[in-house]
Amino acid sequence: MPPEVYAEMVPKATCFACMYFTDEDDRPLQLHSVYSPGHPWQLAGGTMDPGERPFETAVRECREETGLTQSGPPRLLAMVYGLPGAQWPYSTVGAVFDGGRLTPEQIRDIALDPREHDEARVLPLAEWEALMPPRDFARLRAVAQARRSGMTAYFDTWDWETE
Repeated sequence: MPPEVYAEMVPKATCFACMYFTDEDDRPLQLHSVYSPGHPWQLAGGTMDPGERPFETAVRECREETGLTQSGPPRLLAMVYGLPGAQWPYSTVGAVFDGGRLTPEQIRDIALDPREHDEARVLPLAEWEALMPPRDFARLRAVAQARRSGMTAYFDTWDWETE
């Protein structure tokens, strides 16, 4: 089959990568979005640039969004997948890496990019549930469990809304 015909048949996807941080008491850190009311609290991360590998994306996005610089080796906590929907015509594929535990000083020194986030917050896992859409919280819970268990999570229900 010619490559151009095959390219028409292959499903398209966007890819993202992010870091999962906690404080020293294993409470997740999330950033409050200024542009996404549907996903108000997010992990540090974002969309891959052309030619970038997932861990490179997570490191770059984390540095841009928080001022924190990560180094390897990468530890994958979760693979996230979402089907396309009415709001976005592509599947979404993501990798969540372990950013480690941050000291109070590191958390205090987070420098947010105000074009993307206006607050960094650390809360016990259960307290995040009331602040997030159910599927976003389910993803956060799966990532936290992956960190605790040492077993990579496969989270494939982060679909775009169908209407």
